[in-house]
Amino acid sequence: MNKLPLIIKREYLAKVRNKSFVIMTFLSPILMVGMIVLIAYLTKVNDSQKRIIAIFNESDYFSTDFNTTERTSYVFFKGISLQAAKDSTLNLGFSGLLYIPNGSDLEQVTQNSFFYSKDAPSTMVLDPLENIFEERLRQRRLIDIGVSSEEFTSINDHFEMNIATFTGEQNLKGINEMKAFVGGGFGYLIMMFIIIYGGFVMRSVIEEKTSRIIEVIISSVKPFQLMLGKIIGTSLAGITQFSIWIISASLLLFVIFLVSGIDLTGFSDQSAISANPMTSISPLPATSNTMQLYALELLQIPWFLLISLFLVYFILGYLIYSSIYAAIGAAVDNETDTQQFIFPIILPLMLAIYVGFFSVFSNPHGPIAIAFSLFPFTSPIVMLMRLPGGIGDGGVPLWQIITSIVLLIVTFIGIVWLAAKIYRVGILMYGKKPTYKELYKWLKY
Repeated sequence: MNKLPLIIKREYLAKVRNKSFVIMTFLSPILMVGMIVLIAYLTKVNDSQKRIIAIFNESDYFSTDFNTTERTSYVFFKGISLQAAKDSTLNLGFSGLLYIPNGSDLEQVTQNSFFYSKDAPSTMVLDPLENIFEERLRQRRLIDIGVSSEEFTSINDHFEMNIATFTGEQNLKGINEMKAFVGGGFGYLIMMFIIIYGGFVMRSVIEEKTSRIIEVIISSVKPFQLMLGKIIGTSLAGITQFSIWIISASLLLFVIFLVSGIDLTGFSDQSAISANPMTSISPLPATSNTMQLYALELLQIPWFLLISLFLVYFILGYLIYSSIYAAIGAAVDNETDTQQFIFPIILPLMLAIYVGFFSVFSNPHGPIAIAFSLFPFTSPIVMLMRLPGGIGDGGVPLWQIITSIVLLIVTFIGIVWLAAKIYRVGILMYGKKPTYKELYKWLKY
């Protein structure tokens, strides 16, 4: 095994000295931030476009209900026919025409109302209109049973529940989803890294195999050492790249906080409330203060622990999958033949992303979330989605983290042992397109 460090060094230097590696290492964070800013800008531009809706009201109702807002304007047609109103709406390019027929009964008027548009209207157009009708119907029904207008106003007041922990600290609505997104981001990075750098390992093996250089190399190096050296060397290059990305992302995050004007220290004393929640829980503050509380909650995520465990799951997850990629590269003669083997590798990663998001969002400590965070082929992604909530005391139990890491190590040893068998036989096999049956035979050699 004394030649293993030389192989690792060769693979590592070959990756980090590559011009494309250096360029993408420093360019990727800028591109990601630029993409996010572009999406936000395009969304803002799209939302800033004002919709114009024509109203043709023949009834005595809804005369004061349609008020112009920042995103929607209303144009009222009177003294014309319905067909003329449709033609005018279409010719003027309005978003649609709301027709409210004449009638003495509000229920009948609303049931016979129609919204005409050129194409199927979006929910962003229909929802405000439906809310107006729903509000008037609710008000009418309550008045019919003896509720006055003043009482209806008080009944219709918006209510938001004050939430706090048993220790008296104020909770924020939706913070668990935000934390899951943070963990999901780390999990998504692992998935993308495995796909990208696992492919690098596979292509490197194929190139050396097809160029017949491998015949010279294995004359002095054991196939297992060569495979392990490629995997570890590429993994170290990936860690180097990810470390630079994390530092760059942290700096960009700090700049974003400065530019947005969020005070990270001014509300540090507001994160806790009196130890007697029954008497002193105060309502949530104004919107600007609430945003700062959300920012403080995100800053209170155990980032050091999260990043440390990210590196552990990243390394173990990558080692497992890259061993499979290396075995596939040794079994085939060209990249075209790898397609039949790639999908079964990517499937657990995709399953971890989608199932992880659905299960962790709804119930981060439920049986599905726990099972997928322990299963070795999905745990590097799903466990990271659960970790932003902390360890113990409402977070992920320590035994689950230890169990998932132990299972990853055991799985890695088993996968490397099986992959080495395929690698040893397939690395010198030429001119034969392997099948799953053939690979199974190689495992018996």
